Order: sequence, then C-alpha cells, then structure tokens
Amino acid sequence: MRILHLDAGREMRGGQWQVFRLIEGLAAAGVESTLLARRGAPLFEAARRQGWRVEGLGLMRTMMLARGHDLMHAHDARGHTLGAIAHGAPLVVSRRVAFAVGQRPSKLASQWKYGRAARYVAVSEFVKSVLMRGSVPEEKISVVYDGVPVLDQAGQVGDPGRGPFRLPHVVAPANADDPRKGAALAMQAAQIAGVDLHFSRDLERDLRHATLFVYVTYSEGLGSGALLAMSAGVPVVASLVGGLSEVVRHGVDGLLVDNQPEAIAEAIRHVLDNPGLARSMGGAARQTVIERFTVDQMVRRTLEVYRQVLN
Repeated sequence: MRILHLDAGREMRGGQWQVFRLIEGLAAAGVESTLLARRGAPLFEAARRQGWRVEGLGLMRTMMLARGHDLMHAHDARGHTLGAIAHGAPLVVSRRVAFAVGQRPSKLASQWKYGRAARYVAVSEFVKSVLMRGSVPEEKISVVYDGVPVLDQAGQVGDPGRGPFRLPHVVAPANADDPRKGAALAMQAAQIAGVDLHFSRDLERDLRHATLFVYVTYSEGLGSGALLAMSAGVPVVASLVGGLSEVVRHGVDGLLVDNQPEAIAEAIRHVLDNPGLARSMGGAARQTVIERFTVDQMVRRTLEVYRQVLN
C-alpha cells in the first residue's frame, strides 16, 4: 500500500504532529508514504530529517504523484482542495476542526469539494456530527481519535524533585495567535487563581514538571494537547466545548468548565488545593490515554479506513 499525504500547515501544531506520527507508524507496518508539505515548514523539515519521501506541496505535483499511489490522504483544508482537484487515487480527508462545513468560499464550491472524498476521518464524534450537519453522509465518515506517545509520568504535587520550576507549575499551550483559542482568557483566570501560567511551545519537555494543564479554547475538534498532558499523568482543566468531553471525563481525568474566568480560576484552585485529587486525576488520565488514545491505536484505525476504501 502506498499513501500520498497532503498537509499545508505552516507550524508544527496538533494536526502536523498527527501526520508525523501516522507516517512513522505506517512505515513500521510496512506501508509506504510520500508527504507533500509546505517547503520550509516544520513538518517538511522533520520528515526530511527522518529520511522520508517529502516534496513541496503543489497542484501539479499532487496530480502527478496521485497516479503512483493507492490513496491520497489530505490532512488540512488546502490539502483537501488539492486532493479534490487531482485524479488518479481515491481521496481520504482528515477533519480535525469543529467549525461548520460549507462556509467558504461558496456553498456550491464546498458541495463539490466535500463530494469528492471517498471517506472522511473525523477526529471525534463531535466533528462527525459537524460533517453530518454539512450534508456529508454518515456512511462516509469514520471516527479515528488522535494518538499521542505515552510520556514519562510527571512529578507529583509537592515532589521536590520535579525540576527547576517554582511550584505549582501550571502549563498551557502557546496558541495566542489563534483566535479560536483562549490564551487571554486562560491568563485572566490564572491571575484570579493567583498562579503563574507557563505558555509552552514544547509540551513534551514542560509537561515533565507540570502540576496542572490548562486548555482553554472556544472551538476544539478533540484536543491533542490535553491528551499529551494526560499521557504524562497531568490533570487537565479544559473548556467544555467541542470534542473535549470525549477526552476528559469530568471529575475523573480533570475538570471541564465553562469559558468564564471565574469558573476556570475556581477549577484551577480546586485541583491545586487538593493534591490527593490531583494525583488521582493524573493517574486516571494516564490510564485513559493508554487504553484509548495511543499512537498505535490511531495508526491501526487509520489503516482500517484505508483498507475499507480500497476494498
């Protein structure tokens, strides 16, 4: 099986990490992949360092390479458009975002584009429902949850060996440039709670020392950042939006809250003021990832989708 992956991301965000981990997992399963990505983007450079087949993303190259692959797998909106135009291989489209289908550039163009894919891979049941509201037939949608590596377990609350950070170490993703995310709201809540909030650009590094992970967003397909924190045994305070309720079980793995600064602050203080609860939530969160959200599970489910399309 040969797969042509299409991704136009400029940054190494959750979606790009999923592409990277998927290609790595497919290679281990004996599946050949070619990646078309934006030249110079972090995903392009990471793939090149791994020695993978990677080229610059463009329409002509997509059309040429599609003929030599069994499937095209588009991982974002531009990849979806290029894959819809190209011919030569069935198109699978990953849908990670929670906003409505058919908003731009026009309803007619959107209907044509969304009608071209053989199968949609929705990152959550919530995203599946968004696709269905956009008139994508249910039989064309498969839910495949994100997969994350199981990180070394973070130090527990009050553990003096947790690293150089002043306790408590409360971490949030660095996403202030994304209007759909709530960096300003998270900062406001942290100030009310009386804690310093560390906006991390390297979650795998910073979660080793984390007491709590705060994931505030106005729109979310699933929440791979929250999953990564959970894999390290870090309890999560997250917005009650989108697919996050499929990841975080309220009161078990963490707390789900409304996007109000006082509610977020109260949840932060509740976890930090109850170390036993934090440890319990962190342990449950880590087990949730091991049982449902590993990279191996994501790769296996994606392969099942490929085989269903090709059969």
